Amino acid sequence: MSYSKLRALIVLSAAMLMTILDGSIVTVAMPSMQRDLGFTPAGLSWTVNAYLIAFGGLLLLAGRLGDLIGRKKMFLAGNAVFTAASLLAGAATGPGVLITARFLQGVGSAMASAVVLGILVTLFTEPAERARAIGVFSFTGAAGASIGQVLGGVLTDALSWHWIFFINVPIGLATVALAIKALPADRGAGLTGGADVLGAVLVTAGLMLGIYTVVKVEEYGWLAAHTLGLGAVSLVLLAAFLVRQATARTPLMPLRIFRSRNVSGANLVQMLALSGMFAFQIIVALYMQKVLGYGALATGLAMLPAAVAIGGVSLFVSARLNNRFGARAVLVAGLVLLTGAMAWLTRVPVQASYAVDLLPVMLLIAGGGLVLPALTTLGMSGAKADDAGLASGLFNTTQQIGMALGVAVLSTLAASRTGVLLASGATEAAALTGGYRLAFTVSAGLLTAALLISLAVLRRPAPAPVLEQVAI
Repeated sequence: MSYSKLRALIVLSAAMLMTILDGSIVTVAMPSMQRDLGFTPAGLSWTVNAYLIAFGGLLLLAGRLGDLIGRKKMFLAGNAVFTAASLLAGAATGPGVLITARFLQGVGSAMASAVVLGILVTLFTEPAERARAIGVFSFTGAAGASIGQVLGGVLTDALSWHWIFFINVPIGLATVALAIKALPADRGAGLTGGADVLGAVLVTAGLMLGIYTVVKVEEYGWLAAHTLGLGAVSLVLLAAFLVRQATARTPLMPLRIFRSRNVSGANLVQMLALSGMFAFQIIVALYMQKVLGYGALATGLAMLPAAVAIGGVSLFVSARLNNRFGARAVLVAGLVLLTGAMAWLTRVPVQASYAVDLLPVMLLIAGGGLVLPALTTLGMSGAKADDAGLASGLFNTTQQIGMALGVAVLSTLAASRTGVLLASGATEAAALTGGYRLAFTVSAGLLTAALLISLAVLRRPAPAPVLEQVAI
């Protein structure tokens, strides 16, 4: 890998680190933000929801616009917006300002994240080199999620919650400064190549409304008029978008991208796998804090072996295995490990031993270091030069939808089961454990479904297409 490409990979990975870090660092600081700014419990959830709705709703649009106006321009603009919004969030003195800043952070994250994979696959065209680059990129994502939990606790305890946002400012400024020279210039196809305004409105409104509906399920319930009504409107908007794409002269999202069974299958597998993985990312942390009595920092440290395992596998192992056995075989192996991890958690007791009941899970979760790079390879395998940003945006969109569905489905099931057990006379710890066990069981089922679809639909990808080459 040349120095210029390595420099570009560092910039792309730094941007992903900042985005992932922001998603996980906020959760541990929420009690402090509620106390200092006077949030209501319902209002506090919008510090997360506002970010998710903007991020998930704009990814597809941002990815296509990156193809049209230039992916480097979109990346730079997104990082600038995210950095400015982080400064606003850190300086917030009231709930309204913080929620607005979080929404703007989501906008900036969508703009930058949507084109990252598109830049990566057009820059690294040789299969072995691309596999190594994707492994490094995936390692950064895993590191960000775990570092965020630990760093959030440290910054909040040592300084204040404001610094969980201020820390993004120097990272963002450095990323923008380095990206100007490090990333390849690309002209884009021009807005006339796909300026489908109606399609943009339909897909953005449909995705934002759909994600909003999903994140509010825990409050309203699956069968409430709020959920069913808004969910139906979201589906109608998305259906109208697909009709529009099939008939528009210059569609925002050419439907030809779905002709590749690897692209379609990888996005579906990712949605199921990440929905299932929510049980590990969040519910394991809740179990350790609410049942075992761990503090925020102790929880982050307890989950550190998982981050090390995922990071080590994605950085040092996944590329070699992908090159030797193919992304599909590596994906299947990783899903088997993850399913085993969730199955192990279905037996967690009220009084658990970390070494016996949790540490094996932290090691089995290394399967994520195989799954994420393999899915990225498969999900981008059919991307042509003009569609790389779109494929990247689509891949990131299904990632966000999967995470949102995991939040809604598993949290609701766990809470419902806990309520039933409390009503039957169980202690709070036993009831919580029972709810979490149900969530782990459903998670194992989702990962099993992802495994079966991988075996039935996905194929070993053809050699990487020759994409647009740009000098850097």
